[in-house]
Amino acid sequence: LPPQTWTNSINQANKMALRTWVEQTGISLVQINGQRRYGGPPPDWVGNPPPAGTEVYIGKLPQDMYENTLIPLFQSVGKLYEFRLMMTFSGLNRGFAYARYSNWHGARAAIATFNNFKVRKGCAIVVCKSTEKCELSVDGLATSVSQRELEAVLRRITEGLHSVTLYASPCHKQAQLAVLKYGSHQAAAMAKKILVEGNVRLGVVRMSVDWLNDSLKQKLRSRAEKPSSRKVQGCKSLEVPKLAPPSPAPHNALDHLNALCRRQNLGMPLFITKCVQANCSGWLRFWCRVVIPGYPVPFSGFTSVRQDGPDRSGHEAAKSAVASKVLHMMGESL
Repeated sequence: LPPQTWTNSINQANKMALRTWVEQTGISLVQINGQRRYGGPPPDWVGNPPPAGTEVYIGKLPQDMYENTLIPLFQSVGKLYEFRLMMTFSGLNRGFAYARYSNWHGARAAIATFNNFKVRKGCAIVVCKSTEKCELSVDGLATSVSQRELEAVLRRITEGLHSVTLYASPCHKQAQLAVLKYGSHQAAAMAKKILVEGNVRLGVVRMSVDWLNDSLKQKLRSRAEKPSSRKVQGCKSLEVPKLAPPSPAPHNALDHLNALCRRQNLGMPLFITKCVQANCSGWLRFWCRVVIPGYPVPFSGFTSVRQDGPDRSGHEAAKSAVASKVLHMMGESL
């Protein structure tokens, strides 16, 4: 079935109740990149956003529960500035949400009132202060990836990026670690979701993505390599892009595309693949996006691959299939 068909068939009764509530209240819900948002700011808001410390994390939510239940519940203790519910491709929620209040009093009241509150029989939720972290660590980058190239790719697939800093990886030889700083916790959280769940790679190197913790931050600051790390802020770069070394003759579409990008100094292609459907005959349907820093148009589309061979997940086969389509779009042939 097409993705829209099989997602709509799940949890229909609660989805209909949500739709009715939205129509009756006139409330606006906007879904972008896996989260559905109310407010930020709400319609009657005047002035600056609330200060830090006004957002709470809501966990252990029943996955079939939506905003028609949650927003009135959390609004009962204070004025909401924003409510964000994390969503899956199936239309169920991911079990957690964030509520930002207009002031600290509302956030404290939500924690005191709703932590361990039973939203239904046997379902007690967790409500606590949101950490509001804004920095990510991305480890395992190839040493050939330049700061300018990485920033260009990230600006195409994420929003709110403030700065990128590259270090020698403390965990892997011949690899780099990047510290990404975003303008808000929301922007950083969405970037983390895209980079992790999208199975993102720069070339053939898998990236591990996590929140930047204090221990790693201190380790990076104290490393002898610190003077060699270079920072990009805004559109300013402190380094000249490196020319890639000659590559061996390509053996498949992925190698061919990587070789073409190196030869034309376009930067290493970034692949995002997400499996959106699997059927009993062994076929997997993927949504794919390929971003090439020096190419003006990113490629997005769907492809289907067989679930067989050593790569049971299908991600590598999907990358190879979409690489063939990108080569065709660029006027190249294998």
